Amino acid sequence: MTDMRTPLGKVRGLGSAKDGTSHFWRQRLTAVANVFLISFFVILVIALQGADYASFTEALQNPIISTLLLLVILVGCLHMKLGMQVIIEDYFHSEGLKLLLLMGNIFFASFIALASVVAVLKISFGG
Repeated sequence: MTDMRTPLGKVRGLGSAKDGTSHFWRQRLTAVANVFLISFFVILVIALQGADYASFTEALQNPIISTLLLLVILVGCLHMKLGMQVIIEDYFHSEGLKLLLLMGNIFFASFIALASVVAVLKISFGG
């Protein structure tokens, strides 16, 4: 059978796992978003340095600050999951171990994200 596609057409959007470049772009997009979000987080930490608990909770009850903090958590955890996935896929060659580690990566990133979101929401709603 002769394939009539050009070399570029053969590889565009189709990697070895038929996943294309979507994983690559998600990782780059979250990295760019983290530049701004982590900058916000660092500024927030500096601004709240030495503040008491009441000042901290008052700051988190501001919807803009709590929303940005939730974005820091969610985008950061997604970026962490994507990065660890690449490391696991590249450096672990046993399929069984790789599957277990990939599942653990998903569960760990999801747990960290969920626990952090619950904490921020509890504080932001005055709980």
